[in-house]
Amino acid sequence: MTKKLLKAGAALLVKKKTESQWHEDDLRTIENYRPLDDDFMRELFRNDLPLAQLVLRIITGIEDLELTKEETQYDLKRLLGSRSICLDVFGTDSKGRKFDLEIQRADRGATPQRARYHSSAIDVEFLKAKEKFEELPVSYVIFITENDVRGENKLIYNFEWTDTANGTPLNDGAHIIFVNGAYNNAEDTSDLAKLVHDFRCKRAEDMKIKELADKTRYFKETPEGVSIMCKAIEEMRNEATKEAEKLKSYQIALKLLQRGKETIEEIAEDSGLTIEEVNELAAQISSVTA
Repeated sequence: MTKKLLKAGAALLVKKKTESQWHEDDLRTIENYRPLDDDFMRELFRNDLPLAQLVLRIITGIEDLELTKEETQYDLKRLLGSRSICLDVFGTDSKGRKFDLEIQRADRGATPQRARYHSSAIDVEFLKAKEKFEELPVSYVIFITENDVRGENKLIYNFEWTDTANGTPLNDGAHIIFVNGAYNNAEDTSDLAKLVHDFRCKRAEDMKIKELADKTRYFKETPEGVSIMCKAIEEMRNEATKEAEKLKSYQIALKLLQRGKETIEEIAEDSGLTIEEVNELAAQISSVTA
């Protein structure tokens, strides 16, 4: 859920728009979308294995990469008790290699520590109990960033574990890649430079990679594609509204708990939360103040 949509959902609590006004806003949003915007990127890659395969081939340089499975908004299920993450685009190829493709516009979302956590989480997700460590799949965690987060004006940054003394690779199968979305060199005619250029484009006609241009044109210029995008935006807005309303309920419950005059049952009734949610909030307050 983007912060922009969450703010839009919060705004709904104080200002109502007509359906036609929302539609006009959505059309402007779609017009300004770029593949570098994660909400649009997810729709571009949703159920489009060939496009995901093409992009991964360009970024990794693995020309014979054959993607067998691709999913957007992939929830890792084996992180119980740890920080949860949802992968933007996740794929598996014919050799069992795992690919996590992330769009990060904010620099703070593309730190080395976050990349490390994604890589570790994929390891936990796909090594079953009693399997040998050698059975860990080769993994690629790829961040496409709006800015040059590494600051070296390079198109791509590839990282693997190596011996710090002589550079010998560890060969553990883990790869972390940062693609610099701000890279702009007119003399660079590589497919990766074209891809980065296209990720910044709002209009399909300005793109250089046909497959990406065709999919962008579909969502921006055809009635069916625009309808799909409008529905996706509406769903995100509705979810943001629910989150904003939930946040308001927690704020009410927090004030009542701090006042200390009402019972848990009364606070649940006044705030709209469940008794379990109020108890959990109360426990969190106690742990902080203890």
